[in-house]
Amino acid sequence: MGEKDIEEGYERVDNYNEEKIERLSLLYEGVISELGEDVNREGLQKTPERVAKAMQYLTHGYDLDPSEILRSALFAEDHSQMVLVKDIELYSMCEHHMLPFMGKAHIAYIPNGKIVGLSKIPRVVDAFSRRLQVQERLTDQIKSCIQETLNPLGVAVVIEAKHMCMQMRGIQKQNSVTTTSAFTGAFENDSTRKEFIQLISSRLS
Repeated sequence: MGEKDIEEGYERVDNYNEEKIERLSLLYEGVISELGEDVNREGLQKTPERVAKAMQYLTHGYDLDPSEILRSALFAEDHSQMVLVKDIELYSMCEHHMLPFMGKAHIAYIPNGKIVGLSKIPRVVDAFSRRLQVQERLTDQIKSCIQETLNPLGVAVVIEAKHMCMQMRGIQKQNSVTTTSAFTGAFENDSTRKEFIQLISSRLS
């Protein structure tokens, strides 16, 4: 089944596995009851199904092949300078508490005879982030996927994120940001890595 939201020319289609939604809804009914709520009161009657659909959407990355996303838009090109896509919005779910973490990814690669359509890099981020994750593994998975699929001269990935498990529970530090990085090839060279860091730190007009 698909659900469509149309607003200001934007159309989003969400496809759900109905059998999975039904099973998850029953489980969430039990969770809500165990928390002390009445699942039959008006405000909660449809909540189990809504949560089931939300969780299926938030973890739809398991159904995506990040390498295939890149392979679908590879082009032969002699360009050999850094290609950078920065400030990619990122939303994921911490696998330890199943609470969100969100932030930005900055990704660069140095082509080695092939470039990829720029829109595919954010799609790779989405494919890996829409799973139960830890930020460290997410960073490495994005790096490895681009390196193995494009075989560039180097890949750089930096992720900055705020974790709700730190802000809503536990240490409850509201302004803490976690930064992770991963580099291959040319980006292991100090000067190239420094150029990358300067570029993602700058705000170009």
